[in-house]
Amino acid sequence: MPKIMGKSSYHCDICKKPFSQEVNLITHKCICAEVKPYHCNICGKAFTGRSDLTKHKCINTNEKPHQCDICGKAFSYESSLTIHKYSHTGEKPHHCDICGKSFSQKGNLTIHKRIHTGEKPYHCDICGKAFPASGDLTKHKYIHTGKKRYQCDICGKSFSQNCNLTTHKRVHTGEKPYHCDICGNSFSQNDHLIKHRQIHTGEKKPYLCNICDKSFSHRNTLITHTCTHTKE
Repeated sequence: MPKIMGKSSYHCDICKKPFSQEVNLITHKCICAEVKPYHCNICGKAFTGRSDLTKHKCINTNEKPHQCDICGKAFSYESSLTIHKYSHTGEKPHHCDICGKSFSQKGNLTIHKRIHTGEKPYHCDICGKAFPASGDLTKHKYIHTGKKRYQCDICGKSFSQNCNLTTHKRVHTGEKPYHCDICGNSFSQNDHLIKHRQIHTGEKKPYLCNICDKSFSHRNTLITHTCTHTKE
């Protein structure tokens, strides 16, 4: 039985961590003892907490009980709905305490702060190169594997990233979604539009570093410069 210590304080007898509520202590002790008493009756996977099992079942059943009252889109998790609503409100509640930049998701703030700290916790087990985000590591590994899972259904050309496939398909469709609001010219890529606007604005260095505010004429130069901050 859990011991009551002090003012309604519950302590784990394994690691001594305190809790204000007994129910939280019980869930915690399952983690400490590596006990997973809650089993999914669909796939058999086990969980330490009942709420984790409930969330997991939504994946198996494809249940999406949390619906956006603005656009009607539905989600499996309430937390996913909360994040989605920021796209309507423009709210960005997570702020960087170093540079002040704001984000709608806490995870994006965590990744952003690694620009300042230089932290790169995701390491390639083939070449040892490190990255600040797991998605960056996944994309990098395609260099070693040669895997190109995104294939053009028109010409068959394959790409390692979906965004590159999207850009490529505009060669076939002629789509130019990026429009100049000054002269009306259209472009297939945003980078091309940015460079084009320099004709109108006379701006020579449109690529701005969000750390030191230094500006550059080309995106690749900015990327190289950013590495001096991250100590790559």
